[in-house]
Amino acid sequence: MRRAAPDPARPDTRLADATVTDVKSNFTELAPWLERCRVFVPACFAYGVSMRIVRAIPLLLTASLLGASAAEAGDGPFGWLSGDWYLTVGATGMVAPNFEGGKKYMLSAQPIISLGKAGPQARFTSRNDNISLALVDDGGVRAGLTGKFLFSRSSDDELEGLDPVRWGGEVGGFFEFYPTDWMRARAELRHGIRAHNGFVADIAADAFYDVTPTVRISGGPRVSFASANYFDAYYGVNAQEAVASGLSQYNPGGGLKSVGLGGAVTWKVTDPMTASLFGEYSRLEGPAADSSLVRERGDRNQFMVGVSTTYRFDFKM
Repeated sequence: MRRAAPDPARPDTRLADATVTDVKSNFTELAPWLERCRVFVPACFAYGVSMRIVRAIPLLLTASLLGASAAEAGDGPFGWLSGDWYLTVGATGMVAPNFEGGKKYMLSAQPIISLGKAGPQARFTSRNDNISLALVDDGGVRAGLTGKFLFSRSSDDELEGLDPVRWGGEVGGFFEFYPTDWMRARAELRHGIRAHNGFVADIAADAFYDVTPTVRISGGPRVSFASANYFDAYYGVNAQEAVASGLSQYNPGGGLKSVGLGGAVTWKVTDPMTASLFGEYSRLEGPAADSSLVRERGDRNQFMVGVSTTYRFDFKM
């Protein structure tokens, strides 16, 4: 029996119907995950910090870098390096918990390093900003690479019986912008090296006000997230460690790490030199708060006070 020739006036809709069916099926499978995202995202607005910053980091950073590369393409592969640059170096001295989640406090120090191409003067910087290399900097938007040095954690005192955490670092990217003339929002996404093998995301929004031409006050909310590998390194307690330390066994997942507030008073000593007095409060949440290390030997409430100073060097390449 011969098949009837297709009628050109009536297009074959079987492929379209199958495609629609597949889309509906895929959407049905994704619906529970989309619902979780719908519930989870508002929770990430802790103290008014929008998670849109985090979702925008990869897209905005990539677009900015591609735009910068295209603009410099006519100058050859090293054209982007030429021009005016700045290097900001400094140090922070602070009183903080002797380990993340601890209840005893100690005096410590950290370096401050920031490198980038000179452009419009940055309206705001914070001692919370980790080591940064700005690849895009137009005054209103700044994006690039970031890194953080991590000190080792010994197995003394409250940590006796737990495996030590090696020194290492975190590397990743950052993106910051100014939603208003008096506020800066910044997000960092970093991956651990050596000390841990997880991801950490920090988000901060700082409002700032110039009391005088040389004195500025600033402050705002902070929120931090981390993956399971990060929590396992700093908050996990395996069976062997539980026996050796006396802590309850704990196997953390990933999620919200902490929420908090921070503030600072900054004095512009000279044009390239600044000094700051700052204070920070954070409350451990999620897997960090549930850890037996924190519940049995530490404290969810973490305080920090300190001073910092920075100096900016300008140079040409």
